[in-house]
Order: sequence, then C-alpha cells, then structure tokens
Amino acid sequence: MSGSPPQAEALLRRLEWTSLRRLDGLLQGDYRTLLRGAGLDLADLREYQVGDDVRRIDWNATARLDQPQVRDDLEERELAAWFIVDLSASVDFGSGPSTKRDRAIEACALLARLLMRRGNRIGAIAGETSTQRVVPARTGRRHLLALLEQLGRPRPAASPPGEGALTDLAALLRAAEGVARRRSLLVVVSDFISAPGWAAVLARLALRHDVLALRLLDPFERALPDIGLVPLRDAETGERLLVDTSDPGLRARHRALALAAEAALREDFGRAGVDAVEIACDEDPVDALAGYLRLRRLHARLRSGAASAIAAANSAGGARALPVA
Repeated sequence: MSGSPPQAEALLRRLEWTSLRRLDGLLQGDYRTLLRGAGLDLADLREYQVGDDVRRIDWNATARLDQPQVRDDLEERELAAWFIVDLSASVDFGSGPSTKRDRAIEACALLARLLMRRGNRIGAIAGETSTQRVVPARTGRRHLLALLEQLGRPRPAASPPGEGALTDLAALLRAAEGVARRRSLLVVVSDFISAPGWAAVLARLALRHDVLALRLLDPFERALPDIGLVPLRDAETGERLLVDTSDPGLRARHRALALAAEAALREDFGRAGVDAVEIACDEDPVDALAGYLRLRRLHARLRSGAASAIAAANSAGGARALPVA
C-alpha cells in the first residue's frame, strides 16, 4: 500500500465489508467490560492483589469484609486512543505478498474504526528514531483516512549499506509520553527489532495508560527455508551476508536464537504488564485480534466471577458487617 488517499479508502472499505463486522460482534455488549480503569461507575469489587494501585482500595468494603478490596470502575466511554507505529526499515520486510507494514496498517485500520464507531478519538505517533510524525487525536472518517495515509507513506531513501543504526524504539515511546498527557489507550505497533532500553519506557507508559502491543513478524524470522545460497542485507544496519540456508545446522541455530529472542520478548511484555498480540505477514490480522478480544472478554468474566465468589466466601465466613459512613 503506497498510502495514497484512494488506496486508503479502498483498504477501509474492504475491511469494513470483510472483517469489521466480525470484530464488532465480539465487542457488542461487552465494550464497557474490556476497558476498565479510571471511570466513575463501579464495575465490581475484588480482593487486593500484589501490584494493584493502593489508591483504588475501597475502604468501606475492606472494613466490611476484613480483606482489602479494590474497585474496578467502568472506563469512561469516550477516550483517546494513540497508535504508536514503528516505521523503521525492518517493518518493510515481507517474504510473501504482504509486508509487516501492510499488516500494521490493516490492524490499525481495524482497531481505529472499531473505536471511532463508539465515539472515541484516534491519533498516531509514527516514524523512526529521528523522524516522527504526530497525527492529533480526532474523530471522523476523513481523519482516519488521513492517518492511514501517513502510515502508508514511503520511507525516505535508505542510508548507504553499513551506515545505518539499529532502531531506537525507546525514542518513539518517549515521544508518546510527551503527546499522550491524559490517560489513554496506547497501541504499540512494531516488530520490536530495536536497540535495548525500550522495555523500561513501555513499563512506564503502562503505569499511566492502557497499553496493547501488536508485534509484527514474518515466518522467515522464525524458521529459515531451505533455498540454498541467499544474499541477505540487514534492513536496520545495512550489513550484508551470504547465507547457505541448505545447512541444517545453520537453520537449527537460527531457530534456537529466534525462540530465545521471542521468550525474552514475552518476559519484557510480562514485566511491563502489557498485553501482546502477534500479527504475522502470512496471517489475517482479524484472526489475531479476534482471538485477543475473546480472551479479554473471558478474562473479564472470570475475574468478575472470582471477585463475587471471594466476597460470598468472606461473608459466609463471618465477616463483620460495619455501618457505611
């Protein structure tokens, strides 16, 4: 996708006809349960867990049940959602007909359209370490098309081989800290091929905002095919290598390194307290997003049921009923 307005319009129309209704059905009736946090209406009470914000403790309920209870409030219906999109050189890679950038634009279009149908404002912070573009958070179809056009713009001419540098995703996340002043939904879209340091900034963002990570990947990044001698160039640094993919030992080492890198990435997401969804170049992004929405809805229902069960057990166990001030 080159990003011209007609192509952005065609993409949006295609997604609305083929994919949007499917995702919208998963949110129907459960939208308020998927976004909990800084609201005014009580969703439910649950027992305090390590890591919960102590400011959310409900002291009246705590006194009645003799166990610390935390409020889960319904999120305000209107919020700002920011798409933090990594457009570095590695995102333009794709071993098949679709690149990681294509999948990123499709995923952003789907989520943005879903959120805007409920009156939420959409913005974007896109680019690389030194060139970042900010699209202010607004509503409206024309605004969404302009945002998609920004994401589809071709990258500037690449640096000569060997003169590039690994992407600094932390710089893009720090830019989001300055733009998203109020509590928002942040969707970080990247392949997370970056210099170290981004995980700490992501964790900082998650303390203040609801953060979802969309990890872009290509099948070749997990397993090299046996296709003989292949000249490769690192899209980030420009380094060139001649690789013999027919060597089973090389493919096994590549696979082991890829699995280790993915395990480390999952640990980074876990420490930051961030949900992550993988979107592969050879898969329909709607499948990944639909699976995530199902899990979120199930988790919300299980947590609500567990909180009710704990409260009932505490009451049955003889918890003191104190008058509410």
